[in-house]
Amino acid sequence: MEEMLSETLRILHNELGKAVYETVVMMGISFVLSSVLGIVLGFVLYLTQSQAFFKNRFFNAVSADIVNILRSVPFIILVVFTLPFTFWLVGSKIGPVAASVPMTIWATVFLARLIEGALKEVDPGVIEAALATGASPSLIIRKVLLVEAAPSIARGITVVFISLIGASAMAGMVGGGGIGNLAVQYGYYRYETGVMLFTIIILVLIVQLSQYLGDWVAKKLTH
Repeated sequence: MEEMLSETLRILHNELGKAVYETVVMMGISFVLSSVLGIVLGFVLYLTQSQAFFKNRFFNAVSADIVNILRSVPFIILVVFTLPFTFWLVGSKIGPVAASVPMTIWATVFLARLIEGALKEVDPGVIEAALATGASPSLIIRKVLLVEAAPSIARGITVVFISLIGASAMAGMVGGGGIGNLAVQYGYYRYETGVMLFTIIILVLIVQLSQYLGDWVAKKLTH
């Protein structure tokens, strides 16, 4: 037992810092980009199918089809499929920056559907009342849709962030590195149970903290 603990501490001392850095890079890039792009795409999906705003059946259908196609591809397959695009974009197929490319694509389309659903939950009567007062579409989007859907949007972003933690582990298995890769390389291939348990605890704590913060923000935005 003492020998296993000593070996676990040695591995963590040598590898944990690098793994945490790689996870932070993957998560940071993909979360920020997918949050912005996912919210924009979600609004596009909603606004182009609403008669009250910018209804455009063709544009909405094309956007929805692209989202559905990308969502139907398992993440690990998406990683492999996007390797040429990743190499063209960042000049590498391995590493945390390269891994963030498929993670961003995957999270963007996932969040877009969540945002679209959140906007659809807004009471149509509130929108009709705003239109009756002569408010412009841009004003309604900023002052009505965003305000009313804010709690659901916060919950959606939280779900995506937590999902990205799992995606980062899968991306690590194909060259992305990170905490998940540390668990697989040492906990699975080298039978270092202590390393596996430690990384699981870290990931559980991150998920719990993320969920708590997400719920807290959603509660503050609820009115």
